[in-house]
Amino acid sequence: MSEPASISASIAGRYALAIFELSSDSKTIPALEADVAALREALASSSDLRDLTVSPVYTRDEQMKVVAELAGKMSLSSAMSNGLQLMAAKRRLFTLPQLLVALSDLIADHKGEVTAEVTSASELSAAQAKKLAETLHTQTGKTVKLDTAVDESLIGGMIVKLGSRMIDTSIRSKLATLKNAMKEVG
Repeated sequence: MSEPASISASIAGRYALAIFELSSDSKTIPALEADVAALREALASSSDLRDLTVSPVYTRDEQMKVVAELAGKMSLSSAMSNGLQLMAAKRRLFTLPQLLVALSDLIADHKGEVTAEVTSASELSAAQAKKLAETLHTQTGKTVKLDTAVDESLIGGMIVKLGSRMIDTSIRSKLATLKNAMKEVG
């Protein structure tokens, strides 16, 4: 991770923890989860919002005003609304994407869930996805959500990333290993 990215993640992590703890104390974690999903969607669909969070052209007061209006229109929880207001006041809105990732991780951990990133050569059927989730559940003891993607260049098999672990059973990887082994022999 680059230094600016790690600094942003560190800043976002502190705000995320504070927002999460306030939501936990007031027993509004489901509302916080809805806020995170809504803000992700808003960031993805609105270039104006993305510009507001990263552009130095907007003043602190303009950011605070827009965040207040946004929080009202989106019916964000008080913990999220106040957190965003504080971030705007401190000129930290540029960390919003990292904040949403950190909040998602805290919520998932609170719920006993973990997300596995699965890249397969072809679309997983519902039965395959269910079987994979069950297998990963027995390994971790946590409820596993699958974040699936298709990469046809894998030829066959899949790559599963779960936390810091990665399992690569793709044919592309096996062919690369075989190619390297053949180079060593010759």
